[in-house]
Amino acid sequence: MTSQIIPVDPFDFIIFGGTGDLSERKLLPSLYHRQRDHQFSEPTRIIGTSRTKMSDDEFRTFARKAIEEHVAPEYIDKAELDEFLARLSYVAADAVSGDGFDDLKTAIGDSKTIRAFYLAVAPSLFGDISRNLKSHDLITPASRIVLEKPLGRDLDSARELNDLVGENFRESQIFRIDHYLGKETVQNLMALRFANALYEPLWNSAHIDHVQITVAETVGLEDRVTYYDKAGALRDMVQNHLLQLLCLVAMEAPASMEANAVRDEKLKVLRALKRINGNEAPRHTVRGQYRAGASAGGPVKGYVEELGSESGTETFVAIRAEIENWRWAGVPFYLRTGKRLATRVSEIVIEFKPIPHSIFGEGAGPIFANQLVIRLQPDEGVKQFIMIKDPGPGGMRLRQIPLDMSFAQSFKGRAPDAYERLIMDVVRGNQTLFMRRDEVEAAWSWIDPIQQAWEGSRQEVQGYTAGTWGPSASIALIERDGRTWHEST
Repeated sequence: MTSQIIPVDPFDFIIFGGTGDLSERKLLPSLYHRQRDHQFSEPTRIIGTSRTKMSDDEFRTFARKAIEEHVAPEYIDKAELDEFLARLSYVAADAVSGDGFDDLKTAIGDSKTIRAFYLAVAPSLFGDISRNLKSHDLITPASRIVLEKPLGRDLDSARELNDLVGENFRESQIFRIDHYLGKETVQNLMALRFANALYEPLWNSAHIDHVQITVAETVGLEDRVTYYDKAGALRDMVQNHLLQLLCLVAMEAPASMEANAVRDEKLKVLRALKRINGNEAPRHTVRGQYRAGASAGGPVKGYVEELGSESGTETFVAIRAEIENWRWAGVPFYLRTGKRLATRVSEIVIEFKPIPHSIFGEGAGPIFANQLVIRLQPDEGVKQFIMIKDPGPGGMRLRQIPLDMSFAQSFKGRAPDAYERLIMDVVRGNQTLFMRRDEVEAAWSWIDPIQQAWEGSRQEVQGYTAGTWGPSASIALIERDGRTWHEST
């Protein structure tokens, strides 16, 4: 079974930061894949812009190299690539001074098609770019603006950022992107819950013991040294990715899949999260920083060695969160994310309550609680762990097995990347998978007290060896409750 490709209306896609890392690794390859799957209608154009002086042909050479490096060879079709490159042009423009925006206006012309302005630049430029787009009459009713994270570093800066962009674009035109929400399995979580009679009646505190959300990386700082040391794992991962996943797990059924209906329910979850203040932070949160160890089959340096200076920035966070509402009262949500961990994996584990009484006797062996494991990466899929009788004549012996649905095996063909799906949603004007302003600010309202508690109490960053699952305190965090982290292989 393969997915149906539905063409979108013609559009102009303008990439600010068009020669940058995000454009090279994600945006241009994603747009090429949509070209290859014949999802574009004519006339569709892609315009790169940055301060760098560059001709159209030089930008096309940059794009060709990006696609050849970041698209698997079996998906590179010469004719499609040539047609894609023919859509590209380039305009040099300065986001702050506004120099070059008249040239950009000339390049776009009087086209009435959809205009998507993708800001693959530092957030400090969001206000300048939106102001210059407005002052140069580049914003039409069919325009959208896409904002990459980080959307602030606390509640005040997030509000300021939202105000700056909101002065020039309506909220319905602003697309705050979180690529995690474009992953196939994330959307399948909603299908799993709301398109099946099996799970939703059990999706509450009467039947679910706890929830684990893990986003683990094996990489270290890579090329994000300057940004990451100022942000840390709490701001970089928890405020957006993990809290968005928590919202999709915990939200009530929306009235429809209309964008605001979904986002209204996610906002209720964020507002129901129990605040973690200075007194509770040491018990409910763990900060960690990786030390030298082994990862990806070889020795790696510690964070401080990679950084080249002393730092108290956390590269690992574990949190025990609670949602104070009727559905989830008493159900802990354990969040965990970090760099240089044992395995690259992103998954959600729903552990159901154990059976109240075993009728099988000691000889049958232990009975494990049912688990639903939703894997986002690296291999997307869903596993339901259940107990069955071990086959054979040896009496009643029980064992736990997974009912496994791998998307790669069940659905033949290539699955679109998250950015591909989200870019097409921008063109369609569908904001369902994008964060609304009040969502972003509600998330910061929960994160800020934790950050302030860490700074106020000087809660120490605990070391962990690269290639492990984080500090021992994160194990204690969950095992104090009589539970254990699910560690996938």
